[in-house]
Amino acid sequence: MQVTAVLTPEDGGFVAYNPETGTATQGDTIEEALANLREAVELYLEEFPLKPAGPPIITMLDVKEHA
Repeated sequence: MQVTAVLTPEDGGFVAYNPETGTATQGDTIEEALANLREAVELYLEEFPLKPAGPPIITMLDVKEHA
């Protein structure tokens, strides 16, 4: 099963987030953050299985900045 991983650089490491499950974790490197996220998502799915809904649609959008 493939799930989405969103990685954000933060404080010398990376935060990894899976929107399908709401699971988040972190790591010092991208590889570590992904490994930690994989483990967290697998543990989540043991308790709360997901029904496949097709691939996610991922995009970016521009928003106005307010000072």
